[in-house]
Amino acid sequence: MDVLETLSLALGTAWTSSINLYATVAALGIAGRMEMIQLPPDLQVLQDPLVIGLACLMYVIEFFADKVPYIDSAWDLLHTFIRVPAGAILASRSIGTVNPALELAALLAGGGVALAAHGTKATLRLAINVSPEPFSNWLASIGEDLTVLGSIWLIFNHPLIMLILVGGFIALAAWLIPKLFRLAKNGFQMLRARLRRKEPTEPVAKPS
Repeated sequence: MDVLETLSLALGTAWTSSINLYATVAALGIAGRMEMIQLPPDLQVLQDPLVIGLACLMYVIEFFADKVPYIDSAWDLLHTFIRVPAGAILASRSIGTVNPALELAALLAGGGVALAAHGTKATLRLAINVSPEPFSNWLASIGEDLTVLGSIWLIFNHPLIMLILVGGFIALAAWLIPKLFRLAKNGFQMLRARLRRKEPTEPVAKPS
């Protein structure tokens, strides 16, 4: 792989893994095993049937969890500790055997992209949960899955476009940070208000 393709794979997988880690791992593993793509040596472990099977199982679980309002936000909160490190590791392993400085740079860059993507996704999904109907959750979830698959195709077929998209996303995410904080705050306030409304109220004692 040349430099452009390597950067596209490193930053692209860091980005997609924070949108849907299990879809990313499963798609890369299946495509690599079917020889549709050529993974670098350090990522060929994704082609192992055990890795593919586990990724597919977790994808199915996430597919349903991601469609339920507020369950999806709890899932995202839990995966803060999974997607971001996984994105950093995928980026680092994508560049192969290099000197420690480049490996650390790839790890930090991948982690930064993964954190920005995961934070944006989780905040937007929390804001969508304010909507009273479930269809926006379903559309967002399906759109995220299609984005992952489309991005993986771009990584190997149009690496420059993939890098431009990731760069544009990082710039947009930096501009959106204050707005995302407000969205997250509003989403948590709405969640707290709904939980309070569901709390049972104690019966008022009748005067004797």
